[in-house]
This record gives sequence, structure tokens and C-alpha cells, in this order.
Amino acid sequence: MRRGVLLAALAALTLSAACAPSVPGSSGSSGGQQSAPSDRLTIGTTADVLNYNPLVGNSRTDSWVTNLMYPHLTQMDMTGKRVPYLATEWSYAEDGKSATVRLRDDMKWSDGKPVTADDVVFSVMTVKKENFGVVAGLITALDEAVAVSPTEVRFDLTRPDGTFLDNVGFWLPVVPKHVFEKAPSVQKFANDSDWVSAGPFKLTKVERGQRYVMERVDGFGPGTPAVKEVVFRVFPDVNTEVLALRNGEIDVIGNVLPPATAAELKNDPSVKQEQIPSLGWAHLQYNVKRKPLDDVRVRQALAHAVDYEAIRNIALKGYAKSSNSSVLTPSLPEWADPASKEYTFDPALSKQLLAQAGVSDLSLSMIYDQADPNIARWAPMVRDSAKQAGITIKLQGLERNTYVDKSLKHDFDIYAGSWAIMDNPPANLGLAFKTGGYINYGQVSDPKLDALIDEAQKALSVEEAKPPIQEAARLIRDQVYDNVLYVETFNVAHNTKWTGFKPMPSELLSIVNPLSLAAAKPAG
Repeated sequence: MRRGVLLAALAALTLSAACAPSVPGSSGSSGGQQSAPSDRLTIGTTADVLNYNPLVGNSRTDSWVTNLMYPHLTQMDMTGKRVPYLATEWSYAEDGKSATVRLRDDMKWSDGKPVTADDVVFSVMTVKKENFGVVAGLITALDEAVAVSPTEVRFDLTRPDGTFLDNVGFWLPVVPKHVFEKAPSVQKFANDSDWVSAGPFKLTKVERGQRYVMERVDGFGPGTPAVKEVVFRVFPDVNTEVLALRNGEIDVIGNVLPPATAAELKNDPSVKQEQIPSLGWAHLQYNVKRKPLDDVRVRQALAHAVDYEAIRNIALKGYAKSSNSSVLTPSLPEWADPASKEYTFDPALSKQLLAQAGVSDLSLSMIYDQADPNIARWAPMVRDSAKQAGITIKLQGLERNTYVDKSLKHDFDIYAGSWAIMDNPPANLGLAFKTGGYINYGQVSDPKLDALIDEAQKALSVEEAKPPIQEAARLIRDQVYDNVLYVETFNVAHNTKWTGFKPMPSELLSIVNPLSLAAAKPAG
């Protein structure tokens, strides 16, 4: 699920390499290497902050900056398991129709007011009332949130929903009620100055197109960060970031490295790469409302016309693994179905299936984000392997906003893309494959699938939810409602002079997350 989620809108900058900004203690554009002070951690990014409202912001840099300013109830460990943050404990009532969360009592907003249950209630009920963003799609079971005490919130649900606490805990940023309630519409509130925040760092300086400076918050509840200052520097592209990392101008490249770049940096002694498993997947979705894609045999023919191993080995340089053609990937071992097998690359079988469907001279268009370096590499491979099955695929590499617009409007034959975080199968499959789901781009509408997902969502434990969700995943595979190509292994690079980072799965969290940056410190 893309952060902000689901569709992370990456702002393309038009700066030239010669205009790469400098910060105090760096070499700037002069090219001379100079060590940054050990109390400053400098992170490279390729996009500006687009929105400072954490309930709305949806670019990668948005989330990196606002996640350091606004707490979530929970964070995530390397395995995807929820760990306490603002919340200390959480549980469901026996009937599953209410849930309770207990909060820390030592977190404060930057204006000195305490972070309380009222802030949590305001945040979640505002999203419900104004009905915006992915969080709204994840909390459909919510009836009312109630502040039982300053440190306890009760969520009353309209139905049992075993996905609710995971969803609201991890995805909902908590904002200060006394600030945000003054806006006529929270959804339209820019929050672009005079920030009142409650994270390990506070935003103190913005130079758009150049840098964002954040200062440490001493006495922060979960723990005072080791580093005094975090600076996000904006670069035009990854290649310029790599040069800056090697020159000592930055300490971390925030965005994950393209596989080819990761391979090139592998033997650089000044650079350490952290490998991070993805909780999402790269995939092809077929618009099942368009003929002849409404015929499962045509979708199966397309699935057998993809050379999955070649994509992983050539386009991804081996930094990817098979998902076994399942939406329950190996990154979530407690959910994965070991019986699922990857579609075979078999052009002859594709031709046979098309003949059975009475389809000849099949010609389809495939949209993808032209700025995505991985998909830009493997999209031509999908086209070329399909040719071997007599299928013509016309590639449409699109500017990001156009791509997103076409996806939301279901204006495509084949959609090539990737989900960043799909960490809770009952919730995520509901969003992606239930009739009318928020990110159901392929327009899947299958009553049996809907019923299985509903059954899994009502379950209050993995043990209860696993049988119906595995059956749902098998149905998605067999009907080719999604064609999962691979699960990427991400590489994030940082200078060897730094240590202590806490990687989290997915490219959106990587090592640029609140727990990680609060723990980062100079090596030695």
C-alpha cells in the first residue's frame, strides 16, 4: 500500500547538478571533501515536501519529515510487527466490537501542552468525518472514538474488525487538536508554518528546493535522539546523491538505491548498504471490465507470457525474489501459503489459452510511471516476452500525475506498478480487491472473494484470519486478479561513519524513520 500512502507522489525537481545546495559543514558545490560535524546527520532526498499536513501529505519526503514531527500510536520492527510508540498497549473486547488503546503520559507538543487521548480522538474522527485519505478506507468499521481518560482511548466499532488496531495504530498520524481544530477543514489545512509537533525532531528551517533543517527534541518521551540535528538536502537525482555521499556532503541517501546503483556501490569501503525486505510487491493488473480481459483465460495467457526470472535477474540485478505469484508474499511468513507456485513462462501455453478464448491478434496498452527506474527497465521486457506469445503490448510511460489519474479512473488495459506496504493482508486485500475497494484499480468484483475477505477481517487473530485469507489469495492468483512479479530487496546507503540505524521493511520507512533516526550515532 503506497504511503499516503498508497500512491506516493514523488515531486520531480528541475534543479541541475551544478545547483546542488550546500549546508554548513559540507563541501557545497566546490567538490572538495569535508567532514560534517558528528552532531548533524544529513540525508539526501530527490523531492521537496509537498504537504506539511501529515493527515494529507503523500510524497515520500512528506512522510519522512512529518513522521519525525507527529507521533503514531505504534511503529514497526524489521519483521513488520507493531511495536509501542505513543501507545503502550492495545486490545480488543471479547466480542470484537470495541478496542482500547493506552497511551504514554510523558509526550508533549512543542508548545508545552501534553499529548492526550483527546488528540487521538480528534485525529481519527476528523479523518472519518471528512472522509479523506487511505486511513479513511482502513477504518470503515469505526463508529466512535472516545477519550476514556487522558491516557486511554476506546474505539467503538460497528462490526468486529481484527485489522482495525493494526491500521489505526500504524497509519494514523496524531495531530494537536488545539491547533488543527481551528481550521474550517482539516483536509484543506496547509500547516505550512508555526508548527506545533511532538516527535523526536522539530522542523526549524525550510529552504524549498534545497534543505529542511530539524532540531533534536530534548526529553522526548520514547528517548532523546543521539544526534542534535537532521538535515534533508534536496538533489535532482540519485546519481547526484551518490556523488554527494561519496564526497562526504551527505551521510544517508534516503530513497532506496536502484539495483544497478546498489551493485556499483557494493565494494565502496566508505559506504554501507542496509538491505531491507519489501512488504509490498511489483505487479501487473489487468482491467477485468474491458474485453477480452474479462475472460480469465486471456488473463492467464498474459500471466504465462511474462519471464519472471529474467525480470528479477536482469532488471533487478538479483535484488528481488519470487512471490510465488501470490499476494501473500514471503516477507510475511505467518501469512504466506507454501502451496502457491509461480506462473510458468510458457508462450506456447499462452497461445493455447488465447485460442480457447477465441482471441487472436491481441493488442493491449500498458501504463507505467516513467520516473520509476525499476519499472522503466522491466516494462520493455514484459512487452518483448509477450511478443513470443503473439501478444502486442504498447507501452505508455507516463508522467506521475497522469499515471495516477489514469489508475484511479481505470483508464488502462494493463497497469504496471508496485505497492510499498501491504503488511496486513485482510485489510490490504480489502482495499485492493473487494468490490469498490479504494485501490481496486483492476475493477475486480467477485462475491466469493468479497465474502472471504470479510470473513478474514472479522477475525481477531492471525490464526482465525489465515484460512479465509489464504483461500482469497488463491482465488486472486487463479483468476489472475493480480499478477505479482517479485518482492524487491531494497538497498539503502549511508556513510560508514554512522551506525545505530534501525531498518524497517519497505522503501517508505527504510532507515529514515523515527526510531532509526533517533538511534543513529557516529560510529566508534
